[in-house]
Amino acid sequence: MSLIEDLNWRHAVKAYDPAKKVSEEDLNKILEAARLAPTSSGLQPFRVIVVENQQLKEKMVKGALNPEVMRDCSHVLVFAAWDSYSNEKIDKVYDHHTDVRELPRGRFSSYTDQIKQIYGAQTPEQHFAHTARQSYIALGLAMAQAAELKIDSTPAEGFSNEVVDEILNLKELGLKSVTLLYLGYRDTENDWLSQMKKVRIPMEEFIIRK
Repeated sequence: MSLIEDLNWRHAVKAYDPAKKVSEEDLNKILEAARLAPTSSGLQPFRVIVVENQQLKEKMVKGALNPEVMRDCSHVLVFAAWDSYSNEKIDKVYDHHTDVRELPRGRFSSYTDQIKQIYGAQTPEQHFAHTARQSYIALGLAMAQAAELKIDSTPAEGFSNEVVDEILNLKELGLKSVTLLYLGYRDTENDWLSQMKKVRIPMEEFIIRK
């Protein structure tokens, strides 16, 4: 199937079958799609935490707008962004870049000096606003890959960031949760949205040509 057909197939599932689990092979394909997402300056300023432990999911339910979805899905992917930029983080990423490309470390210092200066003039709040936006690109690619595999997904901002961050000890990792992605297989009888037509704004209204 084409990407457009896959995207027409998917919807934000409202009820999952708790007996059906996503295979490790398919899960890794979804995670790889997220890992390959483009990011500003190639910094990949976020991480994806995979939660499949049912006890952890039960704890994370507090504050969730769709607790049954979180409980019954196969996996919860937590997209968590850096809480701030730092010279050390930037250097670590670019040291990795040069090592993989077999280039001398510092090869891109003229560029990294520029972005260090830009971020150095910003607040941690501005940093997180930027890193969080980067994570949404990966979220979209993960959803597209899931759809290609005919794995259902539900993106969610309706949850308690404080609860999730505390349970997963994200502060210690220098991360803050941004969004969740529930993965699994729809419970057709209880997923009321699966019986409805997909609705989007018409192309002629959605696209503005100049």
